[in-house]
Amino acid sequence: MKNSPLIMRNSVFAWIALGTGFVLLVPLLAMQVTEEVNWGILDFVTMGALLFSAGSIFVLIARKVPRKYWLAIGLLIALIVLYVWAELAVGILTNLGS
Repeated sequence: MKNSPLIMRNSVFAWIALGTGFVLLVPLLAMQVTEEVNWGILDFVTMGALLFSAGSIFVLIARKVPRKYWLAIGLLIALIVLYVWAELAVGILTNLGS
């Protein structure tokens, strides 16, 4: 298991969690320097769950499909994350963000 690709190891989920934490540092630090960013604890939990689940879903799917499809799968998951994020923030097609 030591020479297997990272995506095949279960430790990849720890790396996804670490990456999620680093991404969430951006709004946390922005809140310290400007009033324009105003996230609550629920915002951090929601975005953390969204990012971690997206990364985990990519890994689980990538383990099942050939490597040549990974880019397309990653782009599709990224588009879904961006849509859900925008929908929750401002409500594109629904009023969830309102």
